[in-house]
Amino acid sequence: MKNAAILVVDDDPKIRTLLRRCFEGEGYSVYEAGDKSETLAAVAAHPIDLITLDLNLAGDDGFDVARVIRKTSQVPMIMVTGKDDVIDRVVGLEIGADDYITKPFHLREVVARIKTVLRRASGSTPPLPQTGANPSWQFDGMIAIPDEMKLYDRDNLLINMTSGEFKLLEVFLTRPKRVLSREQLMDLVGGHAYAPLDRTIDNQIARLRKKIERNPSAPRLISTIRGIGYSFTCDVQHCASQLPSKSAESAFARSDCR
Repeated sequence: MKNAAILVVDDDPKIRTLLRRCFEGEGYSVYEAGDKSETLAAVAAHPIDLITLDLNLAGDDGFDVARVIRKTSQVPMIMVTGKDDVIDRVVGLEIGADDYITKPFHLREVVARIKTVLRRASGSTPPLPQTGANPSWQFDGMIAIPDEMKLYDRDNLLINMTSGEFKLLEVFLTRPKRVLSREQLMDLVGGHAYAPLDRTIDNQIARLRKKIERNPSAPRLISTIRGIGYSFTCDVQHCASQLPSKSAESAFARSDCR
């Protein structure tokens, strides 16, 4: 969505200018707002594709602004705050935030997150490099072939997986090292609407861990982010469809899987 329109909401003019220049350099149209009234006016007046919303607006509560917007619009929102508070993240996700950024931030990270959220909102996922007839993912000595819905273990043996388990793995492999809420995971795997007490995703995660973790009781690939959801913490490589060699297995065993 190169021509997407982004609304930057921040009470600091310098930050708005910084983000405007950055986003316009990426080919986006940019609108600005410094408070609640300007934000709601911009949303009503323009076809906005994404909002970056500072939660600490002078005189206004960013959460309240988000709640008002969510009553009439499902426009993607990335919330921005000056503190890394888990409670803020949980509240933001419950309101309907699509992502979360903590100040001070790096512009490259902001742009990357915006592209990901816009891509997700448009219903597409990152294309795999066409390195072979059947592109695949390699991670921690294992290989997944999406076109065939097959997963091979570290001994090159085929793992028996349900379509739901493979879809969940696919969601993680296309979004490595990103924190995903349970609601986001439910939406991405095409499940039913998520409710706070719903344990469906947690149960699916438990089953998937048994099939891909070296020690399911002490998982390192799928990390639990308390109060939010999960993150796939391992390095992922796209490659041609071939079984991993023992040298590749050794390399992935040393990869960054926390």
